[in-house]
Amino acid sequence: MTKLSICIPTYNRIECLDNCLNSILIAKKNHDFDFEVCISDNCSETNVNKILDKYKNLFVIKFNRNTSNLGLGVNILKAVSLANGEFVWILGNDDMLLPETFKHLKKIFENNSSVDFYYINSYHINSSIIFDGQQPYDTKNLPNNMKKFSNFPYSFKSKFFDLINHKISFDFILGMFLVVFKKELWDKNLFRINQIAIEDKNIYSTFDNTAPHVIIWSSAFKNSNAYFQSDPLSVNMHGVREWADFYPFVESIRIPEVLDYYRKAGLKLHKYVYFKNFALRKLLINLFKIYFLKNIKGSEYISIKKHIITNILYPSIYLGLVYFVLRKIFKLIFGIKTKLN
Repeated sequence: MTKLSICIPTYNRIECLDNCLNSILIAKKNHDFDFEVCISDNCSETNVNKILDKYKNLFVIKFNRNTSNLGLGVNILKAVSLANGEFVWILGNDDMLLPETFKHLKKIFENNSSVDFYYINSYHINSSIIFDGQQPYDTKNLPNNMKKFSNFPYSFKSKFFDLINHKISFDFILGMFLVVFKKELWDKNLFRINQIAIEDKNIYSTFDNTAPHVIIWSSAFKNSNAYFQSDPLSVNMHGVREWADFYPFVESIRIPEVLDYYRKAGLKLHKYVYFKNFALRKLLINLFKIYFLKNIKGSEYISIKKHIITNILYPSIYLGLVYFVLRKIFKLIFGIKTKLN
C-alpha cells in the first residue's frame, strides 16, 4: 500500500495546479518518499491535461475528470476516492509543498505510528509573490518572512479533540489542506454525508457541500490519537480563491456549525461553549456585512432560528461589537490628532 495519497480537487486555475505539482516534484527530488497524486477535475474550462502531461512520467498521478461540474463537496469526495494510500492529504490547487516536506513527513510518520490524524501547520502568502516570478514557481525561492496559520510554538501528540483550540488554531477545523488523515477511517464514515445536501451546486449553501470532510472527521477520528506539527510543511496562497465574498458568512455561520458537529461527536460541553463563544465574536459585525454590503454573499443561507436566535446568549457576540466600535472610535480620534499635529 502507498504511504500517502495527495488528493487535489481542482477547477480551472491551471497555473495554480502547475505550481502545486511542481512543488511536489521539488519535494520528491529532495527526498524519496512513497506517495501518489490523485486529481479530480470538476469539468474545468481550461486544459488541465496540458499541465498533467508535464508531470505524469515524474510521479504517479491518478486522474478523474467529471463530465459536469458537480460542486466542490462532491469533487472533494471524488478526489479522495481515487486514493490508495494509507494516509490522505487533501490540497487545494493553490497549495504548495515545501522543498523538505517529504523528509520531515517521513520522520513524523515514523515517530508517531499510533496516530491517525495529523494537523500539519502551513504558511500563507499573497499570490502576487508567487505569480510575479518565473512559472512554475520554484519553492526554493520562497521568502523567509512568511506567516504561519498557527503560531503555537511546539509540536505535540494528543487526542483528536485536544486540537480544537483557538490558541492552537481554528483554521484546521475547516481547512482540509492542514490535515493528513488515515483513509481507512474516512472510508468507514462516508455514509454520514447527506447526498442531497452535498449535491447542491450552490457554493456554501449547505453544511454538507461546504465541509464534507468535517462531517467525516468528527466521527471517524473522535477516538483517535492526533499530532500537531508546529513547523509548516506547506504554503497556502491567498488572493486567488473565488469565495472571498463568502468569508464573513463562513467565519460566523459555518465555523460555529463545525463546533456543533464536534459537540455531537463527543467534544466536552465546557470546551464546546468556550470555543463557540470565541467563534461567534464577530457575528453581529459579519451579519451587518452580509446583509448590507453588496459584495458580501451568503444571506440566503442563514437561518434566523438556527444561526442567530440559538446563539444570542453567547457574550462574545456583544463584546465583539463593543470592541469593534471602540477600535473605530480610537482610530478616528488618533487620525484627527495626527492631522492636527
